[in-house]
Amino acid sequence: MTDANLMEKIVSLCKRRGFVYPGSEIYGGLAGIYDFGPRGFELLANLKKAWWDAVVYGRENWYPIDSGMFKNPRVWEASGHTTGFSDPLAECKKCNARIRVDKVLGAIGVTADEKMTEEEINALFDAHRAEIKCEKCSAHDFSRVRKFNLLVQSNLGDFTSEGNNPVYLPGEACQGIYLDYKNIVDSMQPKIPFGVAQIGKAFRNEISPRNFLFRCREFEQADTQLFIRPNENKEAYEALKEERMNWFISLGLNKENLRFKQHENLVFYAKDAWDIEYNYPWGFDELEGIHDRSDYDLTQHQKFSSVDLRYTDPETAEKYVPWILETSMGMGRLFLAVLADAYREDELGGEVRTYLALAPKVAPVKAMVSPLLKNKPELVAKAREVRALLRQVHPAIAWDDNGNIGKRYRRQDEIGTPFCITIDFDTIGHGDDAALTDTVTLRHRDSGAQERIAIASLPAYLAEKLR
Repeated sequence: MTDANLMEKIVSLCKRRGFVYPGSEIYGGLAGIYDFGPRGFELLANLKKAWWDAVVYGRENWYPIDSGMFKNPRVWEASGHTTGFSDPLAECKKCNARIRVDKVLGAIGVTADEKMTEEEINALFDAHRAEIKCEKCSAHDFSRVRKFNLLVQSNLGDFTSEGNNPVYLPGEACQGIYLDYKNIVDSMQPKIPFGVAQIGKAFRNEISPRNFLFRCREFEQADTQLFIRPNENKEAYEALKEERMNWFISLGLNKENLRFKQHENLVFYAKDAWDIEYNYPWGFDELEGIHDRSDYDLTQHQKFSSVDLRYTDPETAEKYVPWILETSMGMGRLFLAVLADAYREDELGGEVRTYLALAPKVAPVKAMVSPLLKNKPELVAKAREVRALLRQVHPAIAWDDNGNIGKRYRRQDEIGTPFCITIDFDTIGHGDDAALTDTVTLRHRDSGAQERIAIASLPAYLAEKLR
């Protein structure tokens, strides 16, 4: 299977099995916008829960928040988004397709520094025009490069009509953490080091959304900010990097598909920056960023707001602006990485099948319960009883009595259900072997192997697998 075929198959499976739908599809869709369907919602919720458990509930002195999307326009001035949050674009003069100049230069081994001015990046682009062709029509004739700001402008009540500053949808979710930093310090009295975590919406005016959920115009970011004493960043930063890599592996991602990559060109305020990259169908690309941001963010907001954002040590009364270690991950990128890593095709019982080898704790459905025949009331009643028993362990226990048992298994394989449980005549004592009464057939997704297990043992068995 080629990488291109893998991507096509993942997108097809996502729609066919209710993971992801194109946004506004009945009106022709909207580029870069996707809806998570019933199975996608469950998978995404499980990934979020795993993240919250790891970054907040599994650590001491961490706090969750959920900040509002609209923010005072001065926030985006202080953060640098109104002036520095842009992509360098050029347009094909033949077909009007637009290209990300930094990306196409990077593809031929030329680095376009994000700190470059338009004049500097135009000079670099001009030097390599002969090597660059339009992806759509293969022409080599492009306009000058211009920087296109990615903030999505909006309006809010009478604010924009009365003032000169527009409001924006958030270009990144983490600003809410910086804005609530002082409130958290005042209300929770945390001792440094302490952390704050948030999953929030972000919007970017991408000219050319691509690679399915990887680069969208609307997405969710999972961000953490660890507030530390100045100059106590090195050891904490290395520990954070290791912790985050181990978390991705704990989700079931193949460690061979994960790697660290250090940023070659740091923004002026950063002490260090690394990405955890995943090997997507098109190659390694950013999954999560881990950034040593020094005291830049709080210092900027202190300057623009004129509010003292220094931390006061409760024991020494020392005052200082904390430094920040950040992690930032797109939930859609994680979702896509998990699907790509889990996608499998094999032959089972003489037939080709597709299945998702998802870790049980993130699978949208934990088990499926099914009566062997749906027209036998005694089988159906017993199957309902078993399902109710297992739903005491976890609510995501599916019911399927449509079609023959083989087709049911294939449907569950495609959505990544790790276990299928079938109630047959032996279960209810109507078979040839009385010893099999009150046992069921338990089928394992990855191997297709089946075993008999006592109904009484099922809850403990499932609970252990979900851990």
